[in-house]
Amino acid sequence: MRQKTVAASTAASPMLMAAAVIALAANLRAPITTVGPLVPELQQELHLSHAAAGALTTIPLLAFALLAPAAAAFARRIGMERTLFYSLIVLLAGELIRPLAGSFWLFAGTALIGAAIAVNNVLMPAFVKDVFPKRVGFMTGIYTVTMNVSAAFASGLAVPLADGWGIGWEGALRFWALLALAAIIVWLPQIRRRKSAGAPSGSRRSSFWRSWLAWQVTLFMGLQSFFFYCVVTWLPELGQGKGMAADTAGWLLFFFQFAQLPMMFVSPMLAERMKDQRLLIGSSVLLKVAGTLALLAGQGWWLWVGAFLAGLGAGMSFSLAMMLFTLRTRRPLAAAQLSAMAQSVGYLLSAAGPLLFGVLYDTSGHFILSLVLLLAVCAGMMGFGLGAARDKYVEDEEAV
Repeated sequence: MRQKTVAASTAASPMLMAAAVIALAANLRAPITTVGPLVPELQQELHLSHAAAGALTTIPLLAFALLAPAAAAFARRIGMERTLFYSLIVLLAGELIRPLAGSFWLFAGTALIGAAIAVNNVLMPAFVKDVFPKRVGFMTGIYTVTMNVSAAFASGLAVPLADGWGIGWEGALRFWALLALAAIIVWLPQIRRRKSAGAPSGSRRSSFWRSWLAWQVTLFMGLQSFFFYCVVTWLPELGQGKGMAADTAGWLLFFFQFAQLPMMFVSPMLAERMKDQRLLIGSSVLLKVAGTLALLAGQGWWLWVGAFLAGLGAGMSFSLAMMLFTLRTRRPLAAAQLSAMAQSVGYLLSAAGPLLFGVLYDTSGHFILSLVLLLAVCAGMMGFGLGAARDKYVEDEEAV
């Protein structure tokens, strides 16, 4: 009888850990994407300028970049599980104080949210590698899809929550604290039951900044993020510029986001089964090129084709970037360090992307130069991505 109980407990453990991954992933983008649709109300009630409103998106991206190295350092000191758990507490605090009266609390809460998600961004690939060493591709697909589905719903529900439910923008922002609270509850037994892997005995701090392979992974991560945030920021405006109504252009962005999901789920599982990932990387970039060309040359239904193809490519490249952190390293801690390096540089690049895209539009009065910029980004993605997809390990380069 005792053996049966132990066996049942052991069998349940992977399911509980999978639930923890899903619960945490649901919090990685929803607190950010819920802000955009509420910006007009925030500007009206808090008297925010357009620059200040834009900072509500820029602050988290800068936090992702600047705080990424700290995540790996915390994981070495107190373990990945505890670091992820404490980051959820910080996230909950940020979501609760963000809607308090006054713009100070809005920005303070946004900074806390960005800091918490920065830690989660870095450690999630390493955590999956540590806990699910034989199911890395499947679990990577699960958490990336969960992250993006929750992000899409958060943006879509923001205004209905604020106006339809009558809870205002304050309640609409605070609503997503329920997700953080649920994740904290799910994570409680994990940190009690499982001794954190943290830094394995005998592990050392690696300096991946001298590795060309690490830089290829980093630049692929950065450029795919650059492409994504340019499209997310400017696709509705581009659609309107080509004759779409404002509400239809909004659905164009929705279509782009949901087109990512199938390949975002499938690509990590395919990548895990391949000796190298050059075919997948190349395919993801070519889909983005085809989508960008359709947006550049077409109108009407061509815009939908472009959004669909670019979405497929974006879903592939993001999930593959997450997989490269685990595929190009041997140890979970090394995966965390490579993730920290890649996301630190990557989100700095992505923060500059929408601004540069907009500057080119303002300078020329059309989106041609801006879309040509995305084609140039795709060329860089192809070069660095094919290098990053080789069957090699960063630690081996570092040892040479």
